[in-house]
Amino acid sequence: MELHNLKPAPGSNKDSKRIGRGPGSGYGGTSTRGHKGAKSRSGYKRKIGFEGGQMPLQRRLPKFGFKNINKVSYKAINLDALETLAESANISKITVETLREAGLVSKNALVKILGNGSLTRALEVQADAFSKKAEEAIKAAGGSINK
Repeated sequence: MELHNLKPAPGSNKDSKRIGRGPGSGYGGTSTRGHKGAKSRSGYKRKIGFEGGQMPLQRRLPKFGFKNINKVSYKAINLDALETLAESANISKITVETLREAGLVSKNALVKILGNGSLTRALEVQADAFSKKAEEAIKAAGGSINK
């Protein structure tokens, strides 16, 4: 077998339709495009969401509200979650990295500590934000906070 002997598998190659080459080809006249309308014209390109002239879905549905691009979203962690984490891992310093390793927050999430639950241990807590109730509870238990 040589390179000049190679042929494609039988039936794998088809001749393309030769459109617009006269009536003898079978594809003359309107050249398989039908009569009139945008699709029959040269340069036609369907617009995204076009529904054949019917009012498109994105224009039929009502619009409301807006997205605030400056919104800062925090992952909320309650005091009782900190308590159980400190007990299970036997630690007194809780950082965002500790919470990531425990699977409580995702990689790039900002963390806010909320005051739900009770705290009995003195913990040194480092997070991006704290609620007032959480700050008071951590300090009342003898701990400290770092932002």
